[in-house]
Amino acid sequence: MVCIRQATVDDLIAMQTCNLWCLPENYQMKYYFYHILSWPQLLYVAEDYNKKIVGYVLAKMEEDAEVPHGHITSLSVLRTHRKLGLATKLMRAAQSAMAEVFDAEYVSLHVRKSNRAALHLYTQTLGYQVNGIEAKYYADNEDAYDMRQILQPEKYNKRSKKERGDKFPDPPAGEEDKKEEKKEESETSS
Repeated sequence: MVCIRQATVDDLIAMQTCNLWCLPENYQMKYYFYHILSWPQLLYVAEDYNKKIVGYVLAKMEEDAEVPHGHITSLSVLRTHRKLGLATKLMRAAQSAMAEVFDAEYVSLHVRKSNRAALHLYTQTLGYQVNGIEAKYYADNEDAYDMRQILQPEKYNKRSKKERGDKFPDPPAGEEDKKEEKKEESETSS
């Protein structure tokens, strides 16, 4: 059995070890400390029955942003524990905390264009959309998809595309009102 819980300072070395085993992008320990000191509510680990950290999500809030939003810095699950839904659970925990604690309207992340497994997780399982491409984003010059998931559509959709800084299509005029009307109708008819 594996449990998802909020990370503590005592987990940072195990999180970094998991990162070193799984990902080509690695971070110095001071970066992990910066995250846990600044946004302790947004770091989660997957811990197995032997108290071993088998996955983590490292997340943050974008500082000085016009629209409050979070960012997934790093997500990793050891190969021995993949295909168990742990990445999904870690992501959902961080995303929920972003919205509830920091009132984030959306969450962003970058993913290698070649990482098909991660792209499937983000688009098919978690509902992210590609917002753009960051050319030569990674140290080896591979491009990254800039991806977003809206956490609070009622707030997010009230902003202009320029305010949001995104390339998502705007909902058709009145579409949100129609959804609300249908919701209210179904609630009153039950």
